[in-house]
Amino acid sequence: MASAAVIPRFAGSGDRARLAGRVLSGLVVLFLLFDGAMKLVPLAVVTDTMAQLGWPVDSATARTLGVLTIAGALLYAMPRTAVLGAILLTGYLGGAVATHLRIGSPLFSHVLFGVYVGALAWGGLWLRDPRLRALIPAAR
Repeated sequence: MASAAVIPRFAGSGDRARLAGRVLSGLVVLFLLFDGAMKLVPLAVVTDTMAQLGWPVDSATARTLGVLTIAGALLYAMPRTAVLGAILLTGYLGGAVATHLRIGSPLFSHVLFGVYVGALAWGGLWLRDPRLRALIPAAR
């Protein structure tokens, strides 16, 4: 009896989209966890930057921001709470945009950095969650 040739199954566009979404989301989560951890310590660079941005220079404020960052990143990383995490991170990053805009930071490197991170977060979530893709379809 002749056996049928086994043809390897390549990942379809859905599998590739999910993988790309996981990679993007993973990068966002790693960045936010690193950023939050720096605020928990808080390092001198954190307190110096907070002073430049007009935030109170105390470890309690830095730690609070660190906890909020890490909590949002962890909520975003878990599939069941990813949308809630993305919404909370969007608000947090909007505050960062407003802070930089208020002090006159450079537009593309500082003011819009929160927009870039938020776009990556939502893009990664859109790619990895078919329910979100169904809710917000891409135009062809």
